[in-house]
Amino acid sequence: QVQLVESGGGLVQAGGSLRLSCAASRSIASINAMGWYRQAPGKQREFVAASTRFVAASPRGGSTDYRESVKGRFTISRDNAKNTVYLQMNSLKPEDTAVYYCNADGYYSGIDYYTGDYWGQGTQVTVSS
Repeated sequence: QVQLVESGGGLVQAGGSLRLSCAASRSIASINAMGWYRQAPGKQREFVAASTRFVAASPRGGSTDYRESVKGRFTISRDNAKNTVYLQMNSLKPEDTAVYYCNADGYYSGIDYYTGDYWGQGTQVTVSS
């Protein structure tokens, strides 16, 4: 089981920046993949960014993926020592307004792999015109 807690949301003007944090209850090095999704009112949850697992000794070795609309503006990163994944959001646009959710997809414990799709409670991001 993985518990995730997001923070860092808020209200910003268009063109501004926010950094979201996702604190995990276990080593993020043990998690298969972590990512960020968002959901606007009346809309389905959509993929924003993801990072594949990495070796603790090489925490920057994992690959990343972004939806096209955020490429060049958003960056997903990890701090292994803090068991935290970040989403740095720059050049924010009103259409980025949504509740942002952290996601963890599976984890390793010893030689065993446990499947599962874990979610945080979400953090609100509002971008004004």
